[in-house]
Amino acid sequence: MATIVMERIGRVFISLQQIREVPRMLTEAAPSMPGTVRDTEVPSYFRERQVCTGYRPLNQNWRYYFLSLFQRHNETINIWTHLLAFLVILVKLLQLAETVDFVSDPHSWPLLILVLSSLTYSAFSAVAHLLGGKSELCHFIFYFLDYVGVAQYQYGSAIAHFYYAVDESLHRHVHGIFMPLAAFLSCQSCLGCCYGKYCSHSLPSWVRKVCQVVPSALAYMWDSSPVAQRLLSWSTAGDDPAVIYHFCQVAFFLSCSFFFTCPLLERCFPGRCDFVGQGHQFFHVFLSCCTLCQIHASHLDYVGRRELYTRLHGSGDAALFVGLYVVTLVVCALIAAFMLRKVKRLLDLEAKSK
Repeated sequence: MATIVMERIGRVFISLQQIREVPRMLTEAAPSMPGTVRDTEVPSYFRERQVCTGYRPLNQNWRYYFLSLFQRHNETINIWTHLLAFLVILVKLLQLAETVDFVSDPHSWPLLILVLSSLTYSAFSAVAHLLGGKSELCHFIFYFLDYVGVAQYQYGSAIAHFYYAVDESLHRHVHGIFMPLAAFLSCQSCLGCCYGKYCSHSLPSWVRKVCQVVPSALAYMWDSSPVAQRLLSWSTAGDDPAVIYHFCQVAFFLSCSFFFTCPLLERCFPGRCDFVGQGHQFFHVFLSCCTLCQIHASHLDYVGRRELYTRLHGSGDAALFVGLYVVTLVVCALIAAFMLRKVKRLLDLEAKSK
């Protein structure tokens, strides 16, 4: 009996010893993860104002940057905010697909474009923040891709607002010019953002912000004008369930615009927001909330205003707007490719001068 007891105690002891070895085994199996570095150890256009530490070293292998998704650095929260937003929007798309016929009903295509453009911009943003720190060239490539995503999301917002949220009086005045102008402003926004990033090595940061903010602000004001008119007449909206979500999307967008242009906490607490508390992180959160409210409001309008928008928009309008979306996406991609060529020339000149 004593022998049996001793054998069992020995097995338990061996099991405990093996469990204690698990952390060491995982550490040896996992690839070496270099620590983060200070802002002085990365090129100037990698640096964010008042963010002093937490930068990932350049020129590591791709595996390092993919695994940095689970590492603590100054881009971790920026990655996860839009990655989680992507997953939530994807779930929303699957829910909508259960009740909305995205294949046979052309009037549902603007809603589909809005959701797909939302998925695209959130995915491109997460990828840019995850992989943009690998090298100088990768930094420009992935952030230009991010700007293409933002531009096509602006167009997706415009088509949903104009198709579902517009009132008859505004439609009468802007029909025929609203979507072409929205496409132009989206491309202008992409150009401004890419040019601002391209000049970030030689111009002050406020110039870059102007290049990025002004075209985007013009696009937003135009794209959201149907929603603004709806909100101005909220007292006559009656039991319109979408109004509150339109109001929330505007409030969230204004909030994210504030944090994009004004890194408040970094200025108040320099060096203390390197991991959490950055204005760009709040920008991501509020933009994601804005997008979700926007999708929900557009779905409510799709269901509740069908009589109005089917009367205002002909059977071919949806297909025309989808085609214009494809054109906008191609033009923005060409703009990004053109600016990337200029970046490569600049980096080659810098390399030769060293």
